[in-house]
Amino acid sequence: MDHRHVLRALSGLLIVLFVAMISSTVVSVALPQIIGSLDGTQSQYTWVVTATLLASTASTPIWGKLADLFSKKLLLQIAIGIFVVSSVACGFAQSTEQLIAFRAVQGLGMGALQVLVQVIIAAMISPKERGRYNGYLGGVMAVATVGGPLLGGFITDASWLGWRWCFFIAVPFTLLASVILARTLHLAEVRRPDTKVDYLGASLIAAGVSLLLLWVTFVGTDFDWISWQTGLMVGGSVLILGAAVLVETRVKEPVVPMHVVRRRDPALAIVASLAVGMAMFGGAVFLGQYFQIGRGYSPTEAGLLTIPLMAGVLVSSTVAGRLVSKTGKVKPFIVAGVIVLALGFLGLSFIDHRTSLVLVSLGMLGVGVGVGMSMQNLVLVLQNTVPLSEIGAASGAITFFRSLGGTMGVSVLGAVLAHQVATRITDGLTKLGVDPAASGSSGSTLNVAAMPPQVQDIVRAAYGEATGHIFLISAGIAVIGVIASLFLTPTKLRDSVDL
Repeated sequence: MDHRHVLRALSGLLIVLFVAMISSTVVSVALPQIIGSLDGTQSQYTWVVTATLLASTASTPIWGKLADLFSKKLLLQIAIGIFVVSSVACGFAQSTEQLIAFRAVQGLGMGALQVLVQVIIAAMISPKERGRYNGYLGGVMAVATVGGPLLGGFITDASWLGWRWCFFIAVPFTLLASVILARTLHLAEVRRPDTKVDYLGASLIAAGVSLLLLWVTFVGTDFDWISWQTGLMVGGSVLILGAAVLVETRVKEPVVPMHVVRRRDPALAIVASLAVGMAMFGGAVFLGQYFQIGRGYSPTEAGLLTIPLMAGVLVSSTVAGRLVSKTGKVKPFIVAGVIVLALGFLGLSFIDHRTSLVLVSLGMLGVGVGVGMSMQNLVLVLQNTVPLSEIGAASGAITFFRSLGGTMGVSVLGAVLAHQVATRITDGLTKLGVDPAASGSSGSTLNVAAMPPQVQDIVRAAYGEATGHIFLISAGIAVIGVIASLFLTPTKLRDSVDL
């Protein structure tokens, strides 16, 4: 496809990517209000996010593999259908349990949209040229992440709309993208009727990851770290994932191509993506909660306060994308990005409920710049090493591990946050001579407005200090990404679409 036709098709793909991303960010700032109005708990708050990421993570490699076997355009249209139906269902949810279930279905569509957009772009454009178009991708991601919290805050604060419109708003955009893609996207599809999808491997991967994440969520609260439940869940997860690796090495068409994952650069790119995903999703998901519950700002104000994070992503991804296309080199930008990411989280680790907003903004800017420089370029490293026939599975693999990192990050950091908050609130109320169980803060710590002023102060302090603690963990995770990226081979990106 020439540049004009690429741009026409890209317009629809960018809208799809925009909608998939904004469906997460538009809800992030509204979540404290949503969970509060549905009488949910901190654990349920985490699971509204985790359910989406988990479904997205588990299904990503399957969608990537299907893209190698069947019509990419048809798969994209199916994914759009799943996404639209589930978004409407989320908007009509009457309880947190219903919302978590519908968000899991929405995650299936989101995972498909994100990986299929990358696969289709890889089928149209060579790796070297893709750096320039990755700038557009980065720009759209940044606009979605900047505009999402602002839009979510406005919708939540507007009495004539309400939080349910945070889910409904994505539907018209998705339908518009579907029409554009039907008219502009024309790919030369290669039919491979003799191949089979590895459903057993995909099911084992999904089951192993899900069991591990369930353990992370409940350990330390529902049962002890050293207990028969821990042994059963962790041991079961290791056995299931071990069986998945065994299946993936023996089947003809593996969901996660082990011969690609075993190579040095793809393996290092995957480790770095895992760390970036874990730090980014795990850290950023709780910023809206920090500003609203820890600092007392409205959803709209919380959205505005996250602008430095998103501005960092927008500027750095656009600039880095153009420089990658110009030089053909990708490693320097990845290494610099992951270092800045770690420093940004390190800065955020010092915050509490009274920290200057200037210092918080500087930390968020560092995180944004780091993500913008590294996230898409790590995908490029992997795509540069595989032939066109494996681009779907390879893209699915790195997106899977990045989403897995994000899911683990949200689960682990959410569990740490919930434990720290509960401990700090209990200690604070005990010092006041108030019974924590009778104060109304133990059942649901998110409906702060309904609490007495003294209790509100204790809850805000607990959230402010606990958030700084989880950012320190995020900084440590980002360091793993720094180490992995340093060992990447400094190679030139190829000019051709295929090897």
